[in-house]
Amino acid sequence: MKPYVAYKQLDPLEKPEEPPAPRQPSWFTQKYSCCVLLTGILVTIFSFLVFIHLFNAWSGSAPLGGRSDVHSAGGPCSDPCRIVLVESIPEGMTYSGNSPMNPSTFDTWMSLIGGAKHSLDIAAFYWTMTNKDTRTHEPSAAQGEQILEELLKLPQSGVSVRVAVNTPSSKSPLHDLQALEQSGAAVRAVDMPRLTSGVLHTKLWVVDSTHLYLGSANMDWRSLTQVKELGTAVYNCSCLARDLSKVFEAYWALGLPDASIPVPWPANYSTAFNMETPLELRLNETGASVYFSSSPLALCAPGRTEDLRALLSIIDAAEEFVHIAVMSYLPTMEFSHPQRFWPVIDNHLRKAVYERKVQVRLLVGCWRHSKAAMFPFLRSLAAIADNKTHYSMEVRLFMVPATAAQAKIPYSRVNHNKYMVTEKVAYIGTSNWSGDYFVKTAGSALIVNETGDRAGGTATARGQLQAVFERDWSSQYSTDINDVEQWEHMCSFH
Repeated sequence: MKPYVAYKQLDPLEKPEEPPAPRQPSWFTQKYSCCVLLTGILVTIFSFLVFIHLFNAWSGSAPLGGRSDVHSAGGPCSDPCRIVLVESIPEGMTYSGNSPMNPSTFDTWMSLIGGAKHSLDIAAFYWTMTNKDTRTHEPSAAQGEQILEELLKLPQSGVSVRVAVNTPSSKSPLHDLQALEQSGAAVRAVDMPRLTSGVLHTKLWVVDSTHLYLGSANMDWRSLTQVKELGTAVYNCSCLARDLSKVFEAYWALGLPDASIPVPWPANYSTAFNMETPLELRLNETGASVYFSSSPLALCAPGRTEDLRALLSIIDAAEEFVHIAVMSYLPTMEFSHPQRFWPVIDNHLRKAVYERKVQVRLLVGCWRHSKAAMFPFLRSLAAIADNKTHYSMEVRLFMVPATAAQAKIPYSRVNHNKYMVTEKVAYIGTSNWSGDYFVKTAGSALIVNETGDRAGGTATARGQLQAVFERDWSSQYSTDINDVEQWEHMCSFH
């Protein structure tokens, strides 16, 4: 939600005392015995076994600093997996009575916290869950404050809580992170600016290696009541949750002091589930092929599909339509100096329209922080369609309305969604669509192909996502990009 800025190397968050490392046998100190030859032989054998154990631990047979229950899954998944779309609809926004309404992010997070029995892992860009963090007196912050309060209770009830967060800047509020540490949670700041020249932009939860959340919502009270968010929760699906845990474990390992990105990643971070061999399971009683992608490429352990590759493959495979909702869309390296053109996604969208006659609809967030450069690129895409070509390319802007009081809340009132849906696939991600997010910034996405859903049933993730897109596309909050005067007034980017 916050605008991405050029990062310098920042002072790392003061590290808490590290949790105990996984138990490993100590080196056996051999003592020469001239008296009993058998004792010497036993010592040698035992030392060799210790060496093998330690070698396996360091080479990747157990997560470094992670949970011991994360393992490489394989084969079919028999879990009764249930997937639900999750939304935050900002206060003051209303839809018609027959519009799809999904569970709120707040209720979903409360449910996940309430159901946690053993562990909760959260990866987040930053934490601002209270009015204290934003120096506001906004009643709508109550939901964020309640979430934080419930999180702080978990360690006392025996639940292990781990938080991986992007290294805060000197101006970032630390109240939440300090409170989490004091409650008994383990917090690691991941110096992604140093590691990849980007940030940790992923937003994910894994509960008891069984349930998960992934989506656009930051750990920010505004993401619950003042920003339009979309994500997904998956329940009772250990085979999927354990695979997402490996993404978290990578961040967790990189949160160690002076950590570096492994080349290659140890085997325990690898996955068998990817674009070529997705996890086969049933979601809401529908057959589905599912996998997680990740960015940037340097953070993809063996087997993990790079997020950009997954995204492009979905566009290229579409035969009927590609519908996209994203806060910002720029065919550039948005934060690079000097400026760099980066038309990778743009080219694939144009190719889909031109070569395969696919319908492309792009719904982009419009707010005071929108980059002025974005709008000419969007109009260029929209210009592909005219009465002579009959190509189907439409671009609309989405604006969250705001009262005078709401307009004063910093970094709020925006459609923060980051998803794509085709006639085949649902893609729910954590990245905005410009080059930096895929080349430098840590993000992740859930890709779901429900083989039995070509009709768009709303029991499926793809059907639910398509319904949300259609609702927003045709709502009073969206307007055509070609209505120049209106979008200039709406976005106030100048």
